[in-house]
Amino acid sequence: MSESVSEVPQSSDAVPAVPAALTPDMLATAGSAVLPGLAPGSGGGMLGRKRSDFVYYGLRNKKLVLGLGVELLLVLLAIIGPMIATYSPTDLTGHSLAHPGSKFWLGTDNLGQDIFAQLVNGLRTSYLVGAIGAGCASIVGMTLGFVAGWRGGILDEVLQMITNIIVMLPALVLLVVIGAYLQSKTVVFEGVFIGLTTWPWVARAVRAQTFSLRQREYVDMAKLSGRRPWEIIVKDIAPNMASYLFLVVILLYGSSMLLAASYDFLGLGDLNTVSLGYMMWQASYSSALTYHYWWWFIPPGAVLTAMVSALLVANVGLDEVFNPKLREQ
Repeated sequence: MSESVSEVPQSSDAVPAVPAALTPDMLATAGSAVLPGLAPGSGGGMLGRKRSDFVYYGLRNKKLVLGLGVELLLVLLAIIGPMIATYSPTDLTGHSLAHPGSKFWLGTDNLGQDIFAQLVNGLRTSYLVGAIGAGCASIVGMTLGFVAGWRGGILDEVLQMITNIIVMLPALVLLVVIGAYLQSKTVVFEGVFIGLTTWPWVARAVRAQTFSLRQREYVDMAKLSGRRPWEIIVKDIAPNMASYLFLVVILLYGSSMLLAASYDFLGLGDLNTVSLGYMMWQASYSSALTYHYWWWFIPPGAVLTAMVSALLVANVGLDEVFNPKLREQ
């Protein structure tokens, strides 16, 4: 008993001690820190963990899997469909109002044009308009939102006044009025015009998020380090809003496709380009619904609904994956 207690030997597998408290310096470098006991590059970094969490919860989210699955099938159909179609969208096959069958998978219209060929080419047009519209609205809305939220003051008030004016203008009505006076109404025009009239709500949301994030400690440290404002926005503020911005782009994509289809359905779009809205306008103009030519008006409407619905379902699933509170419910 008189012998002193010997020290317990430490094995090489012992868990290293965790710091009792986190210092401000440790909080500032948390984004690039490695968890205690894990070597760099072993998958324990914060970025690696976030990616693995996204994949883990994303593959288990039924809404996300369903929405992306349907959207992927439609994208593949838009890519492969025109290659396997027997006719081009404007070819006159000589078989007017043929029912769907082995020769014409979705039948023909009153001019004898293959509806399947029109449908798959219309998918391409709708995706193109959606991409242009979402891209333009995202660039304008995010740029103005970041600038207004960062600068504040008189510049913020001026930008908010412009935003309030634009938000009061109905995009579809304005598109109809301006499009009626144009000789050439291309797909690019539709996409750009839709993007330039649907950005206000994006600017408002980004402005509010920027106002909140610019007051965080890591932003103050970035200012003290001598970074320029645009560097802080791009490297510090925007990455913390990445998930939200991604969801915004998805919503813009769906709304752009719907606006373009509504415009084409009124018969004001480019009549030389086949789109889903143009197909529905042609069917309505030829009284396909009255004469029960269901194979003419149902496919474009069903495909357009599936495109937008799949994006919205995937958007809800992504929100649940990104948001831990929704993930736990």
